Formats: sequence, structure tokens, C-alpha cells
Amino acid sequence: MARLAAFIVMLIPGLMAAGGIKFMRDTLFSKLISPFPFLWLQFVVGVIFFVIGFGFFAGFLLHRDRKNGKVAPRFQKK
Repeated sequence: MARLAAFIVMLIPGLMAAGGIKFMRDTLFSKLISPFPFLWLQFVVGVIFFVIGFGFFAGFLLHRDRKNGKVAPRFQKK
């Protein structure tokens, strides 16, 4: 059950980052998606989604590896 909960917790930011990549890609090909009135706004929202999703995923992995003692000395908590 804990693995399923961890999978769901990791699935949401992963989908968020993938959506951000899609928004940025669509902007580069000048395809405007309906909730956004401007291409630049669509790109900015894509960047924000990507950074938040990727940052959450990276932070989760860093926290897990710190807990298991599998990080380089410079990434260990002092």
C-alpha cells in the first residue's frame, strides 16, 4: 500500500512536468491551446509547470537518497 501511495505522489508531479513540456513545445510550433489567450503566457505556464514538477521529483529523490546514505558528501546535511 505504501508503494502505491508513493507511486501516486510521484505520478502527479511527473504529469505536471510532462504537461509543461507539451505547453512549451506547442508554443514553439505556434499552436495556441484554448485556456491561454497569448503564446507567451502559454510558454511561461509551461516553464512553471516543468520547474515545479521536476523540482518536486528531484527533491523527493534527494531526500530518499539522503535517508539511505547514498549521496556524495557535498549533498549530505550538515
